[in-house]
Amino acid sequence: MEMNTGIVSSRYASALLKFATGTGNEQKVYGQVLKLHSMLTASPQLRELIDNPMSVPDSKKMDLLVSALDGDAMAEELQRFIRLVMKKRRMKLFRFMLVSFIDQYREAHNIKTSRLITAIPDPELENRISQIVKERKGDSVLFEHRIDPEIIGGFIFDIDGYRLDASTASQLKSVRRQFIEKNRRII
Repeated sequence: MEMNTGIVSSRYASALLKFATGTGNEQKVYGQVLKLHSMLTASPQLRELIDNPMSVPDSKKMDLLVSALDGDAMAEELQRFIRLVMKKRRMKLFRFMLVSFIDQYREAHNIKTSRLITAIPDPELENRISQIVKERKGDSVLFEHRIDPEIIGGFIFDIDGYRLDASTASQLKSVRRQFIEKNRRII
């Protein structure tokens, strides 16, 4: 991958965000970019077809991307953007552009992303944490709620590079570490 992958992706994403904001259609474009990114992440075959310049013609790639939106008519801004990316032969960077667009949109709209990990599904805990964050920061929060039985109980919450680890597994590791440390002094 080129050294300037991040710069190129960021510039293209910024241009799309400005264009969509100018037409007042940024929310629809954001939703469709999320769908496309999710589809490309979930499907290695689709990703390979889109990334490879020799796989299928650009018109077929556009058809594949439109069909990935599950019947939702692709926003004109997004269509024009994709055509530009194809014309400039930058489809290899398309996924990076989508990620950069998502990040820039969320930053512009003060949307925080977070991850909540619990041993079992706990919608009540998710709602409580969401309320606390909204009260403290006034920001909207997107949750990725993952179930991981390995943490035994409690939860792990990540937001903006901070981690609150209130899991049973973490507490057991801490007790074990303390026990080993105290036994080392005895020996």
